[in-house]
Amino acid sequence: MAIQSIRIKNVMAFGAKKIGDNELPFELTFCPGINVIIGENGTGKTTVLKMIYAATQIPNDNQREVTSHFLHNYFSPNMKVNDLITISTKNSNRNSTFEVSNGVQSFCGIFSGGSLLSYNTDSNWDIPSVFIPTTEMLSHSNGFLALNQKYQMPFDQTQIDIIVNASLPEAKEMPPYMQAILDKISAAIDGEVIQENDEFYVLKKDGRKLRFSLEAEGLRKLGLLWKLIRNGLLEPGSILIWDEPEANLNPELFSLVAEILLELQKNGIQIFVATHSYNFAKYLEIRRTEDEQVQFHNLYHSEQPGVIEASSAYRMEDLHNNHIMIADNKLLDEIYDL
Repeated sequence: MAIQSIRIKNVMAFGAKKIGDNELPFELTFCPGINVIIGENGTGKTTVLKMIYAATQIPNDNQREVTSHFLHNYFSPNMKVNDLITISTKNSNRNSTFEVSNGVQSFCGIFSGGSLLSYNTDSNWDIPSVFIPTTEMLSHSNGFLALNQKYQMPFDQTQIDIIVNASLPEAKEMPPYMQAILDKISAAIDGEVIQENDEFYVLKKDGRKLRFSLEAEGLRKLGLLWKLIRNGLLEPGSILIWDEPEANLNPELFSLVAEILLELQKNGIQIFVATHSYNFAKYLEIRRTEDEQVQFHNLYHSEQPGVIEASSAYRMEDLHNNHIMIADNKLLDEIYDL
């Protein structure tokens, strides 16, 4: 079942909006297809993605202790619970909360005075998800997981999990639509991704075996997606969360990534992406076959200090305070003036 909404109050960038004596949380309602989150730096795009991911991971991982492996570990290994809470609530009795819901069940975390009071979720809350962080991690895979078990590594949980997921065994069979996607990615990277002795390589079609770290960084992103699909992690009913898929990617490949995401969505995979690229976001809009396949969410600073607001629409032109479109229009104006 797809994620339907998220509510955040007094956590990190998301201070509560005050209307009279009431404190209103930040809230977003998502579509079951592709949700594109845009906005200026510091408006909490990555925070939203990581909260969704944490909510789908924590309840189903019995090996993690809630007290030591809660939400803050998805942001930084050095972060404490108190760092999650907005400054205005640290020395008050006001609660900080976040809730992720699929419309039937929900995951909710409650904080107060810098302490985690509780978290709860329904017993049948089970939403498989994969998070692709901005930082490319497979180049660091050699011995990484063994070291991480023994030492305090300077990586957050999303960066650790992506190496774990990429290191899983490959699925025996691929559905035809997934095989078609694998073939498109394979053509773009001119090969396939393999793992030998705890290290990843790109096995080129001419037989060359290239260390993953030596491949172009943009192509490494595609290679990672190839490996996740080949390992059977993206199935109907699962969620793909991808932070800045366009980073270090040649703009010529934007349309390919958009085409792949739309194909995954058509086959029952809900997708969340955060992007600063107008062109990448626009490819998703113009390549979709139905408006409801892709919804845009623009995060922006409110007139109230410390408060983030959002505007959602099925067309980028209908968003309020859309700064990536404003920046794009300014560039076009300068070109026109010249």
